[in-house]
Amino acid sequence: MKVIVLGSGVIGVTSAYYLARAGHEVVVVDRQAEPALETSFANAGEVSPGYSSPWAGPGVPVKAIKWLLMRHGPLVIWPKLDPMMWIWGLKMLRNCTTERYAVNKSRMIPIAEYSRDCLRALRDEIGIRYDERSRGTLQLFRKQKQLDSTGDDIAVLKQYGVPYEVLDRDGCIGAEPALATAKASFVGGLRLPQDETGDCHMFTQALAQEAAKLGVQFKFNTTIERLVADGGKISGVMTSEGLLQADTYVAALGSWSPRFLKPLGISVPVYPVKGYSITVPVIDPDGAPVSTVMDESYKVAITRLGNRIRVGGTAEISGYSNMLHPARQATLDHSLTDMFPRGGDLGKASFWSGLRPMTPDGPPVIGATRYSNLHLNTGHGTLGWTMACGSGRVLADLLSGRKPDIDVSELTVSRYDHRFG
Repeated sequence: MKVIVLGSGVIGVTSAYYLARAGHEVVVVDRQAEPALETSFANAGEVSPGYSSPWAGPGVPVKAIKWLLMRHGPLVIWPKLDPMMWIWGLKMLRNCTTERYAVNKSRMIPIAEYSRDCLRALRDEIGIRYDERSRGTLQLFRKQKQLDSTGDDIAVLKQYGVPYEVLDRDGCIGAEPALATAKASFVGGLRLPQDETGDCHMFTQALAQEAAKLGVQFKFNTTIERLVADGGKISGVMTSEGLLQADTYVAALGSWSPRFLKPLGISVPVYPVKGYSITVPVIDPDGAPVSTVMDESYKVAITRLGNRIRVGGTAEISGYSNMLHPARQATLDHSLTDMFPRGGDLGKASFWSGLRPMTPDGPPVIGATRYSNLHLNTGHGTLGWTMACGSGRVLADLLSGRKPDIDVSELTVSRYDHRFG
């Protein structure tokens, strides 16, 4: 088939690569000048199946109030007269129950674990490089209460067979030696040794080059205006360069997906949640992290990417604004200097923000729609980098008439027709 993929972030490019590898003729369309210039550009760098959990869970509403009152809190809300913001928020609250958390988590873990395996296979098959490291993730607790409350998380890890280690302070320093110089006190951590790290932007650009070798055509600097429907099918995509047509269409448009799908009568509850990051050069390799340290108090991830440190965090609900707020950088600076005071040069920090496409229940939206030739690959939230390869591989299998290696029937948009919407 001829397939048009809308969007050239990590989700769109992985979709295009696997579709081309399956023998399809693929065209990728994006308004940007090259791949991965928006949400995939400077994310936290984590490939973390072990942390693939819904944001909506028991106790989150109470925690959210506390986070909003913290000086360096991980949550920021700028209320707007936007019905989609309020509807999405209410749907998220509806998912903050033990029952729904369990269902949603069960839908996220398989695609995340599968995706990591697909990423590893890609490294072996095509030798792709992206400042990758396979050294695990350490969730660091400043307070004993945080460490004591890991029981539920550990139970879930056991349930899904995810390896883990509970570490005391000395154990954390053993895993991340530079923590010996930390200014902040911490009591212990939860380490997931199978998690990985890497530069998502570097990966996506490299994979786009591999996709081009397979015949994928990239139409950059091309604005997508609307999808054109004809009965139960999509007949084309109207763009700034005219009407583009194919046999099948894949919408990998991240936070912008609802704006293009709503006119077609498809309601997908994806809303942008802004994240921030800073990237700093390493000053002292011995004072920098080995892999990723998650500062649990501030929900900030500190990741080693080659000769750089990436610090990412904050969930800011403020619509589609990409404005950079200095207060958010102050939080990232604070966490880095607390944990790795000798690691990076904050004077040379580059500050960035991106819009994560979040669903209210947590899992992404992958698969068929009411239109026979329109498929979705969106709504991955903070886990787009973690789930990208698996999502692209699954989608290519579905479009090629093959049974995917994992069951993704509960990830389609039709799940929002039911009680967990």
